[in-house]
Amino acid sequence: MIRTQIYLTDQQRNELAILSEIQGKKQSELIREAVDILIEQASQERRKKILCEAAGIWKDRSDIPDLKKMRSEWDRE
Repeated sequence: MIRTQIYLTDQQRNELAILSEIQGKKQSELIREAVDILIEQASQERRKKILCEAAGIWKDRSDIPDLKKMRSEWDRE
């Protein structure tokens, strides 16, 4: 692990101390868990943004065969 120093407000520090006592975890452990949650949320948001940007990127292509038509030809009656 890498040691990192952060500044907290008095309220943040007090609330963190209370959470630490209630959960029986060190404050540093709670901070690492919070950072993990933030990273996961940001990662999910990035994935959603990429998917939204990619949606419909082939909609105006004319060189792609009509897959519905091809599929209907394969279906048995």
